[in-house]
Amino acid sequence: MIYPVTITSQGQISIPIKLRRELGLDKTKRAFVSSREGKIVIEPVKDLLELRGSIKTDKKPLSNRKLHEFVARVVADEYVKKIRRIK
Repeated sequence: MIYPVTITSQGQISIPIKLRRELGLDKTKRAFVSSREGKIVIEPVKDLLELRGSIKTDKKPLSNRKLHEFVARVVADEYVKKIRRIK
């Protein structure tokens, strides 16, 4: 399905609710935005904190801030590698 959107003077768009629900995006989620073959691509970022408690360990857990920083670095690095392979 194609939805018309308006681009603001600041370059912002609103993602239609049907697409946000389909992708599992809400106001607390993050997404990657890139361009491929002349099109804008929006991909949801998985939040590893949703997996909290699913693995047992004796190690002290990282703080939420440190965990988010670590995961953001790793995910960004992997995304850059992915984009470079596509080009």
